[in-house]
Amino acid sequence: MGCAANTTPFDAALFTEVIYTPKHASGFEIRGCKEDNSTLITVKNPWQGAQDVEQMLLIDRSGRFKAEGTNIQRIEKEARRIICMSSSYVAMLSAIDKQECIAGVSGIDFISDEYVVTNRQSIGDVGYDNNINYELVLALDPDLVLLYGVMGASGMESKLRELGVPYLYLGEYVESSPLGKAEWMVAMGEITGARQKAEEQLASIAERYTTLAKEVNLPDKQRKQVMLNTPYRDSWFIPSEQNYMARLIRDAGGKPFTIEGPGNSSQPVDMEQAYIWASEADVWLNVGGCNSLEELTRQNPKFADVKAVREMQVYNNNGRQTPQGGSDFWESGVVRPDVILQDLATILQGRNEDLYYYKQLK
Repeated sequence: MGCAANTTPFDAALFTEVIYTPKHASGFEIRGCKEDNSTLITVKNPWQGAQDVEQMLLIDRSGRFKAEGTNIQRIEKEARRIICMSSSYVAMLSAIDKQECIAGVSGIDFISDEYVVTNRQSIGDVGYDNNINYELVLALDPDLVLLYGVMGASGMESKLRELGVPYLYLGEYVESSPLGKAEWMVAMGEITGARQKAEEQLASIAERYTTLAKEVNLPDKQRKQVMLNTPYRDSWFIPSEQNYMARLIRDAGGKPFTIEGPGNSSQPVDMEQAYIWASEADVWLNVGGCNSLEELTRQNPKFADVKAVREMQVYNNNGRQTPQGGSDFWESGVVRPDVILQDLATILQGRNEDLYYYKQLK
């Protein structure tokens, strides 16, 4: 699990061979060293608001490098035991048939993956945030812990360094491109020795996505207007134009209400303005934890007068969730944007398809 005493100082400049350059994602690249078969995964700005943050994972298959520094982690071979601190990492491993690498997770009750559900007795739940069970982390003997940061680095970093446990951030959640999110499975493939499988999976998903997007493309005047989200603590968050959900809706032939803002972000909007937009929308999506129109209108009786509510055109992305409320939309949906697009095209254009991640509220 730890690093052996190797002699050659690590130098990123030695890794000049281009192994993989993403077509859709912006947050990672994979390079190789021509002298041996070691590879270097470089991750850039893996959380919202990150600037000039770079972290590297060296897969030192030759065992020759000595890697020191807070932004470089080293493993000697493909990872076989991984702790996933996000359910989306579980989905990536599942997508490339590397489920057996899942040694531990964070919040097992909120994970939908069939392998994790079936093998929950042998998969460790290491906890959340500031309540991490580091004794269990060590007992699970991971080759790698996959972290995520929310507006900053994970609180686990320093403790993992102290324990000598390698870690890496994946930054799929900050990608605004639906296919860009899915493309992070290629980084996961490199980590686990299944990059070719990951590239094949991605190519298949991308082909289905782009083919469907062309099929359902409509002139602007024919597109249904779409409202997103519900108020949260007296704020209604509306996506930016390049936001992930906004892009999915446009690719499905819809027209989302958006605001100006950077990348994959959402910004709070004045409640009065948001209510006007909701009233004008043909379709209303992603309405929090609501399972019925009654639950939605209970939040605010004014919602009963909204066009999408009256016409029963409210759909929520909680069609697949665990008994405890874990959302498969934000788990396997990360690596299956083609299926989400199919759902949205069905909703927005009345296609005769069963919904997978979404359900109509009644």
